Amino acid sequence: MERRDFLKACTVGAAAAGGFAAPLLAADARPQLYQRAKLVDGKGQPLRAKAIPANRNLIFHYPYASTPCFLLNLGKPAKASAQLKTVNNQVYEWHGGVGAARSVVAYSAICAHKLTYPTRDISFISFRTETSARNRHGNVIHCCSEHSQYDPAEGARVVAGPAPQPLASILLEWNSEKDEIEAVGTLGGELFNEFFAKYEFRLALEGDNAPRRPVEGRAVVVELESYCRQQVKC
Repeated sequence: MERRDFLKACTVGAAAAGGFAAPLLAADARPQLYQRAKLVDGKGQPLRAKAIPANRNLIFHYPYASTPCFLLNLGKPAKASAQLKTVNNQVYEWHGGVGAARSVVAYSAICAHKLTYPTRDISFISFRTETSARNRHGNVIHCCSEHSQYDPAEGARVVAGPAPQPLASILLEWNSEKDEIEAVGTLGGELFNEFFAKYEFRLALEGDNAPRRPVEGRAVVVELESYCRQQVKC
């Protein structure tokens, strides 16, 4: 099934179930549809899928102004599909990457264990191609807080560490004619309610007076190195 057809099917299912007007808890694995947001570069120009560098950490915020996401070009096709489940054993199916090579994927950058996330000052979580004493897999999203590791080529499946579920996937739509990408929703165990319960006061102190503001229209993509001052490697 093509990604666009998949999302249409999700929308039909949503209407039958009463819609996706509000985000649900992490236990719910159904696709959650939010406002569309075109991925753009720092100059506001549409980000072309073919221009996304391979194996680099890119970050944008979606579906809320303060919820960070990773955008990755894996440099090779992601797995076509993967059956995953949330911490509460809700099963869902992830349908691979987008772009001409189906190598572009996106995930919430909020770790499923203790909600570690990239801040402007520091990031303990990022994509790593290399292996290390703490990272024997390589090509994984690794959280150095407790060493949870996720495979972005298989829907951010947990491959090591204490994380109880995969990272939530960001649903992407790719326009093959324009080579442009839009974020349209999430799939898997969302942790946004828990994230705001834990960090909303901190986010307000850091100057974000509306951390729950929905992202719509566009989402700016930047390199993680330019977004935060320090990356912790482990």
